[in-house]
Amino acid sequence: MWPSLSLSALWLAACAVAAGSDTGSTNEEGIRSIPLRTHTLNPPYLDSDMQSRWFDFGGDTVIRADKYIRLTPDRGSREGWIFSRVPLTATNWEIEVEFQIHGNGNLHGDGFAMWLTKQRATPGPVFGSTDRFEGLGIFFDTYKNNRPGTVFPYVMAMVGDGTKTYDKANDGKDNEYMGCSARGIRNANVRTKARLTYFQDKSLKLEIQYKAEDQWELCFETNEPPTIPSVAYLGFSAETGELSDNHDIISVSTKNLYDTKRADGSANRAGASKGKDKRPVKQVEKKGSWGWFFFKLILFCGVLGGGYLGYTAWRAQKRSHRF
Repeated sequence: MWPSLSLSALWLAACAVAAGSDTGSTNEEGIRSIPLRTHTLNPPYLDSDMQSRWFDFGGDTVIRADKYIRLTPDRGSREGWIFSRVPLTATNWEIEVEFQIHGNGNLHGDGFAMWLTKQRATPGPVFGSTDRFEGLGIFFDTYKNNRPGTVFPYVMAMVGDGTKTYDKANDGKDNEYMGCSARGIRNANVRTKARLTYFQDKSLKLEIQYKAEDQWELCFETNEPPTIPSVAYLGFSAETGELSDNHDIISVSTKNLYDTKRADGSANRAGASKGKDKRPVKQVEKKGSWGWFFFKLILFCGVLGGGYLGYTAWRAQKRSHRF
């Protein structure tokens, strides 16, 4: 039998964990964001066993716990990757990554990629990861092979269906979904960041910070976004060839997004369509709402508390029978 102290500690710990869940925040546009720990990376990156609970890494990747995850060093013919262990299954999300592309040479390459694909942790020829991928790839390409009239570094998105091949000789031009030039993204004087925001069937937007702090440049945006696999792993990879650079991931922040205004607006429109009925509509808490969450929390703690009291009463009764 457990001692009463252990059961009491278990009860308090369970309540503390449940009550301490991050409920996120809501911005002025009514978009509520809830952090996803499973797809977030911050120093020191690794646990006491020198492993990451939520990410795998390989190739030439080196992790310096106080500073960066270096996908490749500034040396030729290197490649490295880091991928989430669990898929990103949120319907709407925002991924913000801080990174650095830097080196000493005037000639440099090749760049790094951000992935949301069915495949994971598979080295290959596309910025250090596999070709013929299924999902979305965002390429931060620093070396120009053959794209006349295009200013490099160039940031480009490609949507793979499992059969398309990335044409490295022409910097992926034939299969480009959207993209933008980002001169100054390498050896930048400010922290370089990319923010990818996705609302299923509604929008996809990529913004980049590299000119000034808190100044976001719109790279591309569409109201007809591609379909991203429902099971897609978040990853980053990089490669160097004859030319090289340091490709560092500093941090990754992923959030689940929820449009509160859209939900309220839908409810309001539904109520307005029944204009003849002027009676107030009774508000019902739906499963998944915060009211329902706290109700379940109180119920959960109540059950544990009742069990604890019953157990202590049983112990006291049993002790009294001994005399």
